[in-house]
Amino acid sequence: MRIVAADVVVTSPGRNFVTLKLTTDEGLTGLGDATLNGREQAVVAYLREHVVPLLLGTDPHRIEDTWQSLYRGAYWRRGPVTMAAIAAVDVALWDLKAKVAGLPLYQLLGGASRERVRTYGHANGRDVPELLDSVRARRAEGYQAVRVQTGVPGLQTVYGVHTGEAIARPTHRALPLVEDWDTPAYLRHLPTVLEAVRHEFGPELPLLHDAHHRLTPVQAAKLGKDVERYDLFWLEDCTPAENQEGFRTVRRHTTTPLAVGEVFNAVVDYQTLITEQLIDYARSAVTHFGGISPLKKLFDFAAMYQVKSAVHGPEDISPVGTAAAIHLDLAIHNFGIQEYSGHTDLTNEVFRHAYTFTDGHLHPGDAPGIGVEFDEELAAAHPYEAAYLPVNRLADGTVHDW
Repeated sequence: MRIVAADVVVTSPGRNFVTLKLTTDEGLTGLGDATLNGREQAVVAYLREHVVPLLLGTDPHRIEDTWQSLYRGAYWRRGPVTMAAIAAVDVALWDLKAKVAGLPLYQLLGGASRERVRTYGHANGRDVPELLDSVRARRAEGYQAVRVQTGVPGLQTVYGVHTGEAIARPTHRALPLVEDWDTPAYLRHLPTVLEAVRHEFGPELPLLHDAHHRLTPVQAAKLGKDVERYDLFWLEDCTPAENQEGFRTVRRHTTTPLAVGEVFNAVVDYQTLITEQLIDYARSAVTHFGGISPLKKLFDFAAMYQVKSAVHGPEDISPVGTAAAIHLDLAIHNFGIQEYSGHTDLTNEVFRHAYTFTDGHLHPGDAPGIGVEFDEELAAAHPYEAAYLPVNRLADGTVHDW
């Protein structure tokens, strides 16, 4: 069996997605997700100009060899563009291999370690009453764990708080939307928010919160300590993750569980965090970490230090990437939780998938491969639209972390 075609397709059924389709000489196809939100065309060029020519004529069964060739052979390793491109190839090859075997992908990863995959949903509001309504809505949808984000008094636009259908949706405009930020105001406000949510919903509901890399290690340590009494499932991205040593400060001052990693794309990004047990959950996405192959290795490494998985699952990862994550979640032993934002009906029509969501849990289904079919004709009716994610500025105009 040989790869005879490799097509890169960009579609925007509500937001942009980059899909790699590999075709073999036996007529089988495999799909991979290469979406990099706000930088989609950079990955498209990397795939079309640098990766596709290397794939044609190769054996699709040699997944590890292909991965190492694309990673080591370019000399310029890592980085989100490179790793998103490699991820698309890796997932497409696993999709093909599982189809040849006639099995759902999770069976090739060791089989199921659980019956279903626990998820958490997103609740948000411009103020506390609106947030409480959002939590009720997520619970009515079946979610049994909820991430809570709310507006901050005095700020106009804050990450994770929206008035439309999507959280952190790219803004289709000439320039990025500018959000504002005030760290002291946020640190004063968040404990009151969590207190209100706990008062309304009780101690049993798992609550998560995302600080979105906006705090210094000292600020993050203070926040972690201040919210301990509200028993968070985790505090996510409490300080910029590139500074792994900064988590030592946070860990020394709080017992609040910590999650990080959605912007990581290689195992070395985690080395200190995992070996020193500075985090509790590793949050990289299949789509941005180079695929299923390296992410499974990461979780096997993390398991030695009692760190669990928590794969990043926003709307800007296509159902192809979501399906791959669910298969991996079902198979690994140290699964923690899966973020699941869902997709629009139109997106689900373009990417018809076998995975299901029931009572706050996902299952990948038992279709051969990853279980996703790509409607290229419908995809073509929704072409790429240039879009930016927002930027964040302090009151004096200084650019801050978004």
